[in-house]
This record gives sequence, structure tokens and C-alpha cells, in this order.
Amino acid sequence: MYCAGIDAGSRAIKIVVMDAENHSVMAAGSADQGVDQDALVERLLAQLLEPLGLTRRDLARVVATGYARNIVSAADTTVTEISCHARGVHARRPDARTVVEIGGQDSKLLRLGADGSVRDFAMNDRCAAGTGRFLEVVAERLKLGLAELGEVAALSGNPAVISSMCVVFAETEIIGLLSSGRSREDIVAGVQTAIAQRVASMAGRQIEEPVVFTGGVALVPGMDRALAEALGHPVEVVPDPQTTGALGAALMACAQAHKQALALSENGDASGALG
Repeated sequence: MYCAGIDAGSRAIKIVVMDAENHSVMAAGSADQGVDQDALVERLLAQLLEPLGLTRRDLARVVATGYARNIVSAADTTVTEISCHARGVHARRPDARTVVEIGGQDSKLLRLGADGSVRDFAMNDRCAAGTGRFLEVVAERLKLGLAELGEVAALSGNPAVISSMCVVFAETEIIGLLSSGRSREDIVAGVQTAIAQRVASMAGRQIEEPVVFTGGVALVPGMDRALAEALGHPVEVVPDPQTTGALGAALMACAQAHKQALALSENGDASGALG
């Protein structure tokens, strides 16, 4: 029995296909988000299933999460990103107690219980200045690739102060810094620090270790270091951070499929007894 989790995020689509019996990941992949989001999901899912000799009809259950989850026609049901990221992190790092997830258009901080349940969370989805979009804007403005940001920031001796809370005004502020002669190194370091400080402001003083970092921005070099400095705690990047939400959705799909199978089995036994 196979299941799948689909994380239709604002910047990318991520899918995990899982064997429901042993919870092993059979296939995983991602694709850039676009205009026809449902068609992109269908295409990526088909690409992942084809090498396994499977089609959508072979999947017992599909759960969708993320920004565009409600338009994913391949899904049987939807679950919030908060729940899916918590489930995915718990599967990869069961002792995690604080989770920082930064995606393309929002950032979240989750506090987990020993069983992986969400005890509390805070979320910023109103301003792109604390998200991956801010890093994209900065990289484009400075003519850098996202993978170069960490290396560049590490060369900074005096990170610039980025005070604007809006990505539009922050970009104007960056232009001003460049005009005044500030180096790319100091600007990139300042941007990473600004994003990390916005996350730290959501956390407050109640931070329990281990702290794990997930989401697409966790792939950007240097962001884990900036977060650790802002939070005052060590930060570990969870394995394959971009697919954490899809993994959690796949695990939930497996649980739902098993529950359905059990219910059908019990109903069949009951019908046999009555007959």
C-alpha cells in the first residue's frame, strides 16, 4: 500500500511517496511553483510514480498541505502546514522541541511536546521581510545566487543594520547602503541577521532545545548560523529540510489509509457475523 504527501508551497511544490507498511520513502521530488499549480502537481506526481510502476489510482491516500493545498485535485484531504511540519520534523528528529520553518512567503516557530504534538506556535505571514522572498530579492539585487549568500556573509566584518520591516522598503534601504559604499558582504550578513531576529522576536524567551531548522530557507548557507546567534541556542538543520512538510503529509496519509483499511476489515467481519 502506497500513500503520498504533497506540499504545495508558495515558491515550490514538494511531494513524498511512501510505502504505508514500513513508512519508507519510495520517491521524493520538487518543482518550481507556477500559474497552473494543479497541473504542476499532477505532472510531478506522475514523474515520481512512473519509475515505481504506479499511477495515482495505486495510492491509497493522498494528503495535501501548503499555501495552495486547497486546489490540489489529486489530494483526498488537506492538513495545515503547522501539523505537517511538526509530524515531518518529529519523524526525522524525535527529540526536537523547537522548530523554525522559513518558507518562501512566511515563517513559523513551533513548540513541540515529547510526542511531536504542537504545544504552541507563532507565525509571520504578513510580511515578506522575514521569509525566503527577502533573500531572493537581495540575491537578485546583488547579482548573487542563493547558494553564495552564506559564503559572502561569512566574509563580513561589520553586518549592516537592516531596519525596515517591509521587503519593499528594505530593498530601498539596501540600495541606499550600496550607494553609501557598504560592501555586499556586510549587506548580506545584515539581511540574514534581520531575518533571524524577526524569527527570534516570535520565539520570545521561551526556547527549548533541541532547536531544528526546516523549510526551503534552511538550504541557504549561513542562515542556520544567523538563527543560532539570534536565538542564543544551537540550531540544527533537519535532513532534507525542503520536503519536511510533504513528509509529514505522507505520514498522515499513511495513518489515514491504515485507519480506513481497519474500518473496512471490521465492517467486513461484522457483516460476515451477521450473515
